[in-house]
Amino acid sequence: MKTLRRYVGLIEMDEIKKNIDESWKEVAEKQKKALGEGKFIPPEVDFKFFITTLALQASIFLGVIANPVTNKKEEDSNQAKFIIDTLGMLKDKTKGNLNLEETDLLENVLYELRMQYISKTQGEKK
Repeated sequence: MKTLRRYVGLIEMDEIKKNIDESWKEVAEKQKKALGEGKFIPPEVDFKFFITTLALQASIFLGVIANPVTNKKEEDSNQAKFIIDTLGMLKDKTKGNLNLEETDLLENVLYELRMQYISKTQGEKK
């Protein structure tokens, strides 16, 4: 009887795996079709992606990387400071609610952006 239950359980697990595999294949096919049609497929939204997006914007405003629209380096220290301050606020508000990877990313991004901001603004004052 135990063997039969175990066998039935294995069959059920195989069916669950099969359904998951089929669902995954359906999603992959839809994405592949959408790409073929030139449709935009947004990336998966998560906290790390959000932080990275803000950091990218701050880097553009700091003139560290070129603006993707103009392909030129443009500086706007006020906008950069605003985004850096926003990241700082997010760090304070999410304290204790992030996993280690998210916490490390946020702290490292903030440190790098703050150092770049100080370097840029102190260079402007000279």
